[in-house]
Amino acid sequence: MAANSMNVSGIAGRYAMALFDLATDQGALDQTADDMASLGRMIADSADLHRLVRSPVIGSTAQAAALDAIMAQAKFGPLTQKFVGLVASNRRLFALPGMVRGFAQLMAQHRGEVAGEVTSAHPLSDAQLATLRAQLKTAVGSDVQIDAKVDPSLLGG
Repeated sequence: MAANSMNVSGIAGRYAMALFDLATDQGALDQTADDMASLGRMIADSADLHRLVRSPVIGSTAQAAALDAIMAQAKFGPLTQKFVGLVASNRRLFALPGMVRGFAQLMAQHRGEVAGEVTSAHPLSDAQLATLRAQLKTAVGSDVQIDAKVDPSLLGG
């Protein structure tokens, strides 16, 4: 259980570790990582989906049915579909975004990656991000996953 060494905690962390361990045991780690990353993007990009997973008013059966349809359309793997179904039936969908982040952290550790956040006044180009990754890899000694943020207020006047 390599996942237990990661600093992921709370409800979301426990679920993320359980999914990581299951995906490892079933040889579905890459598929599950892709599914979870896609699910996280979907939740972040859709206000309706975000409301669906956060709403205590919508019943777990309706939530599970809606998510099943979304995951089937997106061609998610069976492990991810069963996992999200379990999360819905346990009324823990509110923690799903945290589970996605926790799973991503576990995957980064598994792959030997380090996460970093870069804030710039303007969006960085792909070439700039590649150069930055290469320089950070040299400095840190492992691959670096960069979370690039833009803050225009960094520009001085």
